[in-house]
Amino acid sequence: MRVFSGIRPTGNLHLGNYLGAMRQWITIQEKEDCVFCVVDLHAITTPYDPKNLKANIFELAIDYLAAGLNPEKCILFIQSSVKEHAELAWLLGTVTPLGELKRMTQFKDKSKQHPEYVNAGLLNYPILMAADILLYQTDIVPIGKDQQQHVELTREIVRDFNKRFGQILKEPRALLPQVGDKIMSLTEPDKKMSKTGNPKSFIGLFEEPESIKAKIMAAVTDTGKDIKFNPVKKPGISNLLTIYSLASGKPIEELEKQFEKKRYSDFKNSLAEYLAEYLKPFSKKRKELLTREVYVNDILRRGSQKAATIAQSTMQEIKTAMGL
Repeated sequence: MRVFSGIRPTGNLHLGNYLGAMRQWITIQEKEDCVFCVVDLHAITTPYDPKNLKANIFELAIDYLAAGLNPEKCILFIQSSVKEHAELAWLLGTVTPLGELKRMTQFKDKSKQHPEYVNAGLLNYPILMAADILLYQTDIVPIGKDQQQHVELTREIVRDFNKRFGQILKEPRALLPQVGDKIMSLTEPDKKMSKTGNPKSFIGLFEEPESIKAKIMAAVTDTGKDIKFNPVKKPGISNLLTIYSLASGKPIEELEKQFEKKRYSDFKNSLAEYLAEYLKPFSKKRKELLTREVYVNDILRRGSQKAATIAQSTMQEIKTAMGL
C-alpha cells in the first residue's frame, strides 16, 4: 500500500512529533511503499522569516533521517521541488466547497493565533494537503489527531471529484496511533505539545540531556500525590505517564504499580533519566548528518525525481479527466 505524510519546517522535531506520528513512519517504511516530504509550502501560510526558511527545510530533512527514515526504503523529498503539488491544489480548489474550508478547526485556531496573517493560503491549506496525499494515489496517511479533519475533507474531495470526472482518485484513510496520538504540553497539559511558543513546553528530539531533565522536573503536574492515569482530573501526570509508556514500551498500568506510593519528584526523575538516554542516538545521528550536506542533498534530489515521476503520471490522468 502507498503511504504519504509530511511535517512543516517550522523548527526542530519534538518528542510529540516523534511519538505521535513519526514513529509510525519508521515502522511502516519496512513493509509499505512510503512517500514522506518536508511540506515547505504549508510553512508559509503562517508568519515566518524568509532568511531562515531554507535552513529550516534542510535541517528538517536531516531530522527525518536522524529519526530513522531510510532513503533506501522510502521516498524523501521537499514539497516545493515537485510543482504538481501546487498545480493539483488549484484544480482541487475548483471542486472544494468554500463552506467546508471555513469550518476547519485549524483555520479557526491559526486565525485567532495570528490575526494579522489570515490569508487565502491558510484557508486553502487543507486543499494543498489533499493534493499532497492524492498526487501519490495514497492508501494510508499516518497522522496525529489534529490532522484527522483534513484527511476527512480529502476523502470528501475524492468522492466529489470521482462523481464528477470518473474514478480517478484513490480515497485514503487516516492511520492514528493507538496510544499517544496527541502528546500534550509540559507547561499547559490541556494543550497539544508544540515547537512554537514557550520552549519549556516541549522536549526537542535532539535536546541535550541536561535540558531534558530540567524541563521534565519543571513540568506541570496536579494536586494530590497519586501517580494515576486520569486525563480529566490529572492531565499533567497523565501526559507524563503517556510519554513514559510510549518511550519505554511499558503499559501505563505497569508504570502506575512501579511508582505506587512514590513522589511526583521520584517519577519525574526516572522519566527524565530515561528520556535523556532514549534520545541520545537521535542527537548523535543528527550531528553526523550535519557534516554531510552533499549526501543529504543527493537523497533529496533523488527523492524529488522519484516523487515527480509518480506525481506527473497522476496529474496527466486528472487533467485529461477534467478536459484540460
